[in-house]
Amino acid sequence: MLVNLKEILKIAEQEKKAIGMFNATGFDSLQAIIKAAEELNEPVIIAHAEVHNVYNDISLTAPAMVAMAQNAKVPVCVHFDHGVSLDMIYKAFRLGFTSVMIDASALPYEENLKVTKQVTDIAHSIGVSVEAELGRLVKAEAGSKEGALAGKPEDYYTRPEEAEHFAKATGIDALAIAFGTSHGFYNAQPKLDYDVIKNCAKSTGLPLVMHGGSGVDPAGYRASIESGIRKINYYSYMSKAGFNAAKKVIEAGNTNYLHDVEYAAMLAMKEDVKTAIKVFAKKD
Repeated sequence: MLVNLKEILKIAEQEKKAIGMFNATGFDSLQAIIKAAEELNEPVIIAHAEVHNVYNDISLTAPAMVAMAQNAKVPVCVHFDHGVSLDMIYKAFRLGFTSVMIDASALPYEENLKVTKQVTDIAHSIGVSVEAELGRLVKAEAGSKEGALAGKPEDYYTRPEEAEHFAKATGIDALAIAFGTSHGFYNAQPKLDYDVIKNCAKSTGLPLVMHGGSGVDPAGYRASIESGIRKINYYSYMSKAGFNAAKKVIEAGNTNYLHDVEYAAMLAMKEDVKTAIKVFAKKD
């Protein structure tokens, strides 16, 4: 069942849990995410990130994503993640995405607000939800050190008073905040500032989003959810699970068929997604 972000996050708020957002970088990961959600009877968000467009163009992935969401047995939001190009965001509108993230967080506050409001006004006129970001994660969205910010993570944490003004001025449906997570793989457990979450939740009244959700331990997820996180972005460790399974099949040397490798990766990603969804839904 195809829904938008606002609708799916209402479920999260009602049940005081978080909905997982998983990047579908190809047909195997798309199948893995939908199958996992259906097996657990939990809503899910499937996403195409602008940074991944080089691997599978949105024009090719969108029809499959929308069709699988429409045919799913559970609520599914089709989300365009970390959109930095207005052309790409508007393309996502045309292709049937029900949610977009405008990521203008690298811009000065007033410019971020202006661009976000522009996108939100258009999106809401066609029934599409909008997520925006305030504050910065130290590591870049691609998960590499390239483009990483200097200084301490807390220097870039979201300020609740700015978040309140930003939410009211833009009319967004969800806000991604910075409180200690990082994109990509972690070398150690991150130190999360739950007061930032609580204060932003109180000041904005919005569902809050955790970016860089892979690698946080279950206790960290639970505390974040209790503090007001309602959407958790998860990709790196799902992808790693698929990579490890594919590597194992290749090294075993029992097949020369790519589909055997892809199938093993899909099954491994599905199990990793199920594990994550159980934690986010507080089922474990």
